Amino acid sequence: MRQIQFREALREALSEEMRRDPRVFLMGEEVAQYNGAYKVSQGMLDEFGPERVIDTPIAELGFAGIGVGAAANGLIPVIEFMTFNFSLVAIDQVINSAAKLYSMSGGQYSCPIVFRGPTGNAGMLSSQHSQNFENWYANTPGLKVVVPSNPYDAKGLLKSAIRDPDPVIFMESELMYGDKGEVPEEEYLLEIGKANVVRQGQHVTLVSFGKMMKIAYAAADELAKEGIEAEVIDLRSVRPIDYDTLVASVKKTNRMVVIEEAWPLASISSELAYIVQRRAFDFLDAPVIRITCADVPLPYAPTLIEASLPNVARVVKAVKEVTYAKA
Repeated sequence: MRQIQFREALREALSEEMRRDPRVFLMGEEVAQYNGAYKVSQGMLDEFGPERVIDTPIAELGFAGIGVGAAANGLIPVIEFMTFNFSLVAIDQVINSAAKLYSMSGGQYSCPIVFRGPTGNAGMLSSQHSQNFENWYANTPGLKVVVPSNPYDAKGLLKSAIRDPDPVIFMESELMYGDKGEVPEEEYLLEIGKANVVRQGQHVTLVSFGKMMKIAYAAADELAKEGIEAEVIDLRSVRPIDYDTLVASVKKTNRMVVIEEAWPLASISSELAYIVQRRAFDFLDAPVIRITCADVPLPYAPTLIEASLPNVARVVKAVKEVTYAKA
């Protein structure tokens, strides 16, 4: 099977859906003439023209609102934020308009819109450009929140997001746009809300999503060298969450470690720990451990960034703790 970059998988998804449905359009900063800040939309202006690939001013609140209005009137906007850090400028439109439109209209208006762009840290960008808001948006009824970890998932999930009648938050990573992975040439869709068990194991369940899956894979490889078989689960989406798959895995392994890039308070990992203790308490042989970012704004210095973020060593240590293995 061919291998393509993460950004190419997103571009294929966008282009295929725009060819399939003339109501779909892309709007955001530098998406057209500059071919996208991360080159996701490269060549799309030439194919679809300026009425469907639309450059905007630096005005997130404004173009997010235009997108919501367009969705309410029968179009399917894909709104690109240059980073989800900047989505805070538009959060009123996302949460108070898009997420609530169907409910507050008594089902008269749907809001088929996708808000997409990079999330989390991307190196030495300091505090204001390195935040994870997956748990913020996942806390909002009416939204779906998708965080793919590889090119295959990115394409299949973005196509599903564009076809979804509800507003979808689609979070990527600047550090993954160049990642390559196998992606079929034929069309396929992936169900939003269905986790993927990417590695079978019997001793502990490792759960993550987005680029933190790289940490989960690497930790599982290290643990395997010591005879500890980790089952690895990629959530793919954090609203809805596939609780059934998590609980089934914990009933088999009896232990769980969750890896998340966000801050610890009220995080996705907090929710997962609660659900597992609520639905699989009698199967747990150890408390659930969460590996998150340090509870501080992300620093600029690379040494402090390394100390703040989840890493393989922290995951291995946590697994040894829940399996009562010697450190």
